[in-house]
Amino acid sequence: MTAPQRLAGRVAVVTGASSGIGAATARACAAEGARVALLSRNRDALADLERELDGAGLAIPTDVSDPEAVREAVDRAEAELGAIDAVVNSAGIAWPTPLAELDDRSWKETLDVNLSGSFYVAREAGLRMTGSGRSGAIVNLGSELSVLGMGMFVAYCATKAGLIGMTKALAAELAPLVRVNIVCPGPVQTPMYENAHDSFDDPAGAYATTLARVPLGRVGTPAEVAQGILYLLADAEWATGTVLHLDGGTTI
Repeated sequence: MTAPQRLAGRVAVVTGASSGIGAATARACAAEGARVALLSRNRDALADLERELDGAGLAIPTDVSDPEAVREAVDRAEAELGAIDAVVNSAGIAWPTPLAELDDRSWKETLDVNLSGSFYVAREAGLRMTGSGRSGAIVNLGSELSVLGMGMFVAYCATKAGLIGMTKALAAELAPLVRVNIVCPGPVQTPMYENAHDSFDDPAGAYATTLARVPLGRVGTPAEVAQGILYLLADAEWATGTVLHLDGGTTI
């Protein structure tokens, strides 16, 4: 007997859906029966994923750091797919930057995308859910650097730590209808991860250093993180304000 689809009939919004964890999550949600609004600034990659999902995905090019653009994207998602039941905030940026080179523009851009962008999407969707009396689930994407400090990632650490606080506050305010949780991955083989390592003078050495601090001895995959996100969306009905560390043991 085939197991029932865990998100059958639901509508999900996934940001950062053009690559990495966001794309893997969109695929996982669609495979479990959801119709998925795909949000990202990368139009071409979104269009490719929309075609791949074959009717289960809707590409909505969006800059999540713009609250008006977020509002318009959620409007379109609801108009074309139906009322939103689930949100995954996966959009994020990161690049290693020494403090002496971390200028105001870079600091603000990192906060605008990683922290404010997640807030705008969660606020827009969460208030619509509670306003209509619907239940739902929101999963934010943190990082091992939500709880660890790392040189050259000051802005990124600040945003990811902030996401834990924001998640817990949203969980308190949107209960009991909407559950809000956060997944904090360790090193995961994504384009952002690869680009960060490639920016060092010795990329192979940087990779070896990363690997050495993972007790399980390898980096994770986007699909593994997507399964954790799917668990919080579909199965963990008594979890809210939860911080789920999927990091190969880096935070132990």
